[in-house]
Amino acid sequence: MLLEMSIRHLAVIEYVQVHCKNGFHVLTGETGAGKSIIIDALSLIAGGRSSTDLVRYGSDKATIEALFHVGADHPVWSVLSGLGIEADAEEHLIIRREISAQGKSTSRVNGQLVNLAMLKEIGERLVNIHGQHEHQSLFNIDEHINWLDLFGEQHILPAKKAYQAAYDEYQSIRRQVRELQETSKQALQMMDLYRFQVEEIRSAKLKPGEDESLTEEKRKLANAEKLYQSAADAYELLYGGAKGLDAIRRAVQKLQDIAALDASKLGPMVEQVQNAYYQLEDAAYQVRDYRDEIEFNPSRLDFIEQRLDTISSLRRKYGESVTDIIAYVEKIEHELDLIENKDEKLGQLQKQEQDALERVLRLAADLTSVRQQVAERLASEIVAELRELHMERTQFRVQIDPLGEYKLTRDGADQVEFLISANPGEPLRSLSKIASGGEISRVMLALKSIFARVDRIPVLVFDEVDTGVSGRAAQAIAEKMSKLSDSCQVFSITHLPQVACMADVHYRIHKTTDGDRTYTNIDDLDESERIHELARMLGGVEVTDKTLQHAQEMILLANDKKAQLA
Repeated sequence: MLLEMSIRHLAVIEYVQVHCKNGFHVLTGETGAGKSIIIDALSLIAGGRSSTDLVRYGSDKATIEALFHVGADHPVWSVLSGLGIEADAEEHLIIRREISAQGKSTSRVNGQLVNLAMLKEIGERLVNIHGQHEHQSLFNIDEHINWLDLFGEQHILPAKKAYQAAYDEYQSIRRQVRELQETSKQALQMMDLYRFQVEEIRSAKLKPGEDESLTEEKRKLANAEKLYQSAADAYELLYGGAKGLDAIRRAVQKLQDIAALDASKLGPMVEQVQNAYYQLEDAAYQVRDYRDEIEFNPSRLDFIEQRLDTISSLRRKYGESVTDIIAYVEKIEHELDLIENKDEKLGQLQKQEQDALERVLRLAADLTSVRQQVAERLASEIVAELRELHMERTQFRVQIDPLGEYKLTRDGADQVEFLISANPGEPLRSLSKIASGGEISRVMLALKSIFARVDRIPVLVFDEVDTGVSGRAAQAIAEKMSKLSDSCQVFSITHLPQVACMADVHYRIHKTTDGDRTYTNIDDLDESERIHELARMLGGVEVTDKTLQHAQEMILLANDKKAQLA
């Protein structure tokens, strides 16, 4: 849930801080008071597009910060992990968004910078905003299949994953068939060149890393005389002469002669010098062995130089290293094999393609069958929700039609469309044919009531979706929002007292003026303030004793209704 949100320098807001609770929240106020700016702030937190117009005049930047508490099993944590964002599910989640007056936007999640795409991926798991024109998504038939699959995810997802795996394999084989079929005359003309290149490279009998090892060997052979002389001199200095090991050996003998006279001090010293002698003696033997192994081989040096010239020539043509050259020859050998055996391989691939298509069609049919079963259940639940919203005689159907023979997408072979008949005697038609704004709002609310149980989005926002409704329908919408707040945190901007009285938390948005500056403020209303605000909504400018009494009565009745719904 959203625990707290602070807003600075956003539009006409100088600074507001909102503390949120569980349940149903309403935001009310006069037209133009700035109610939608609060929703704009939440939209920005959820990854919505920013604009320089949102920065308060005279300010360098606008800042919005939101504090969320989300359960450890919520999918947002896996999204954060997948994006490489460090977050502890035992702690709160903090999202901060800044918009500069120059139009640049900076976003942070738990202090870590994220880009807009990342913020949107996180935000859509936390906040779902529905405005007056949100019904456009209901009219988009392409989205209906996603709504259905989300509702029936438990049953549809396994069938869909099996289908998509087969579909991807089928598409991969199709691409291979097309590529082989598109082998042109130019490719056939390349056969002679490919054969020449393969012969040239393979005849060199290259080995990975050969150029590096030969270069090292060449260095040693070219400097054999210097290596030999220096090693011989080093051995002589270490082992021979009065200043070499012989001198150290005599020093050990002298120390041993007197060690018995002062064993505590001289004993360790004798051992230390003796160890140094043995190490130097061993090193001297190694230098001697190295000297004796040095090879003077002009013919081998000549061979290496010729071999490196061959490799250098191949590197200029086919790659920067021997490994690259080998990779290139393997590639053109494969292409040459495809060209030379095109017909045989094409026949094999076409057989695989047919087998893959049959499997995809079979799994697509299985997916359609599961969807049809889920569609009946979804339609039944939507009808039940609409009845509670005083659309008792509404018919609703989730229609599934085939896309056409062998017409497949990664989502299957189905076209899903939501059909509705809002009045008796009218045929089922597309949702886009709904004429009444009030009916559209109630259909959308019915859908959200169902999907809130499966999408697990903790914050649900309705921006004046009750526009165009009144009377019993308005009361039904209010009750539905109140009930919906049992499964998620609900916020609603409303002008209807029937909706406002059902709230668990009531915010009043209002403007104040100080000199030539305008400020938007938000008040968390107590019981008496709620009664006065409802009276204003009921009576307009004049707040009378009767409207106050009516407002108080509405709150009492709303409390009774919420107790019944609980």
